[in-house]
Amino acid sequence: MSQFYNNAIFWIEVEKINPNPFQPRKEFDPIQLQALADSIRQYGVLQALVVTRKEFTKLDGGLGVEYELIAGERRLRASKLAGLREVPVLIKTGDESDLMKLELAIIENVQREDLNPVDRARAFEKLVSQFGFKHAQIAEKVGKSREYVTNSLRLLVLPEDVINALSQGLITEGHARPLGMLNDRPEEQATLLKEIMYKKLTVREAEGIARRIAQDKVRKKEYIDPEMIEIENKFAESLGTRVQIERKEKGGKVMIDFFSPEDLRSILEKITHVALPGAAAETIAIPTEAVDDRTPVEIKAIEDSEDLYAIKNFSL
Repeated sequence: MSQFYNNAIFWIEVEKINPNPFQPRKEFDPIQLQALADSIRQYGVLQALVVTRKEFTKLDGGLGVEYELIAGERRLRASKLAGLREVPVLIKTGDESDLMKLELAIIENVQREDLNPVDRARAFEKLVSQFGFKHAQIAEKVGKSREYVTNSLRLLVLPEDVINALSQGLITEGHARPLGMLNDRPEEQATLLKEIMYKKLTVREAEGIARRIAQDKVRKKEYIDPEMIEIENKFAESLGTRVQIERKEKGGKVMIDFFSPEDLRSILEKITHVALPGAAAETIAIPTEAVDDRTPVEIKAIEDSEDLYAIKNFSL
């Protein structure tokens, strides 16, 4: 028996279709949505939406019908933008459970790669927390490896500011790996996040910095100089940026990270306690696109890596 009513396509008024409450996708690019609306206006909806059908009793005693969207959120929104009155739909029959609605919405989005990494991770988390799915079960349903699902879920343990930057496309999923390496060093993590956004660091560059911090942490454990570590921490806390003290046989050097001329002036003001003229004149714009400079082979290997944040997995 077909899973769709009469195995046929029906034309339904867009205003009668309610959104899927389990839609995992939260971000819809307005430019891409407008482009799809322009295409639909010219060529129509080329792929039918999937809905469920529910009858209800009206206040006057009559029988009404409403539909709930399962798959095709972008097409529905674009159709409304294009001014369409009706859209083609397939009506799903049989199991109309919440799990089915969530499963189909996730599978459609993942297969079409329409979810950003955070929405995808939250959708997987919902399958785990609400429906008791194992990572391997999710992987089988979306056609990915178990490690891919596990590593996606690990994104949700990152701090809120990192998750927001990832969701907005200010950093890539590749950048999340070196940032995740610093979960136990929140100050360093926040500094690296700002560096990635302001300096437009590539994934390799971010990995290099995270690796250096991790190695420096090991170095400090091996050659503990409590006084130097305390001074370094006080420097970093006072200046609001990463500070590294390198001891030599005689003396040494202090390395202070900064992101922009404005940031450098601010650091100098904190050191000298003197406000510089024109210090507030320059504003820095956060770039709208992050750079992931890894090859597809590297990305696939990392997605399927069991230990996403292990330093041994960093590219050299």
